Amino acid sequence: MRASGILMPVFSLPGPFGIGTLGKEAFAFVDFLADAKQTYWQILPIGPTGYGDSPYQSFSAFAGNPYFIDYRLLAADDLLTADEIPAEKPVGSVDYGALYNERPVILKKAADRLLAAPSPAYKAFCKEQAFWLEDYALFMAVKAAQGQAGLADWPDALRCRQPEAIAEAKAALAGSIGYYKAVQFFFYTQWNALKAYANSKGIKLVGDIPIYVSPDSSDLWTHPELFQTDGQMHLTQVAGCPPDAFAADGQLWGNPLYDWPVHKATGFAWWKQRMKHATSIYDVVRIDHFRGFESYYSIPAGNKTAAGGHWEKGPDRDFINAMHENLGEGGIIAEDLGYLTPEVKAMLSASGYPGMKIMQFAFDSRESGNYLPHTYHRNSVVYTGTHDNVTTEGWRTNASAEDVAYACRYLRCQPEELTEAMICACLASVSDTAVIPLADWLHLGSEARINTPSTQGSNWQWRLTCPLPEALAGHIAQLTVLYERAQ
Repeated sequence: MRASGILMPVFSLPGPFGIGTLGKEAFAFVDFLADAKQTYWQILPIGPTGYGDSPYQSFSAFAGNPYFIDYRLLAADDLLTADEIPAEKPVGSVDYGALYNERPVILKKAADRLLAAPSPAYKAFCKEQAFWLEDYALFMAVKAAQGQAGLADWPDALRCRQPEAIAEAKAALAGSIGYYKAVQFFFYTQWNALKAYANSKGIKLVGDIPIYVSPDSSDLWTHPELFQTDGQMHLTQVAGCPPDAFAADGQLWGNPLYDWPVHKATGFAWWKQRMKHATSIYDVVRIDHFRGFESYYSIPAGNKTAAGGHWEKGPDRDFINAMHENLGEGGIIAEDLGYLTPEVKAMLSASGYPGMKIMQFAFDSRESGNYLPHTYHRNSVVYTGTHDNVTTEGWRTNASAEDVAYACRYLRCQPEELTEAMICACLASVSDTAVIPLADWLHLGSEARINTPSTQGSNWQWRLTCPLPEALAGHIAQLTVLYERAQ
């Protein structure tokens, strides 16, 4: 079935509270998608952001981001009063430092009201989500008590979960634990309402999960046996990507690597639980760095760059078979970008999951893969670019003159028409699904870039600061119908 969608992070939505939320602006964006005859809204990971404010470095593989909770919806539920909601701010880029200081103060007021008289819905939520919620809340409470220190810097007894230390923490931090559980209830109440509304309008939510968990996460703390550690919660090897034309030193992510033999011995129970959760909150799940299931780049912990790493074999078909048993064979997008060996391609083919095609890569002389549209196959998802790429307009103005000229020859357009031509090439391609970042539909330049890999300081901050043009939904709808992607 041919379909299309728009990539737009939740944090990039407009709104008066310093970051996009799950409030009326999110519902309005669903309406926009429906008017534009789209099928999918693709977002980025929605977990609580940790190091570098990256959604790919979260404190939990299961929790939701407290920054996305909408104050107005809490007030509608009588959990905040009107004077407790902060003054509305002009829409600008995300200031994570301000959110870090403001959010807990306001959310605690709402949490205190809920916990003073817990609702049946809250009790049911805690029971249903106990498999991750209890450990997450304790992790966050301990982290707060440790002055927000990272897991690696906690006292040995707490870091290594010695029973006496854990029992003492649960008793001493009961109030804080309750707060973190309440905040997750707020998040998922609002998230589930948004998802139900989107589905009622014919819009499916495409979620995104990182293959790896964060080194500062409840996942590592709770299940250290599933990761490559020294038995004292210290990582022995970490994740990343080898050097290539885009990053001379490679990419040092620093995430814990899985102990795959242990996962296999459990029948991949943790991954099955993770994917069951993900498919319950999203309609489709994109798994980041999917090639890492076939083989993964292993870097000695403590290395300053990724240059000294090596490849290790992953679980390959055993993992794929476990996911098929658990989920069936659909509902997954495999992010298969980067260095692809014949073995990776064979694993992807065996999975049946669609891989990704990036239109910008087709004309980038640094990219060794072949992403030209005439080579695509139906079981794929095509993008002009992703959150890790510059906008297409930014690519046009920053790429080499030779690369831009090549793109214009191939797409039969003038340079100033290149963004629209790439969008149309995506929509016209044989790929079953086409996803276009909202910034490309708006022809925005490099200022709208979401993330530049291997950099810190200015990522994950872009927001839509002006109203969408009135004619945009109609324009998108016309092209969607023209290329037979309307539902």
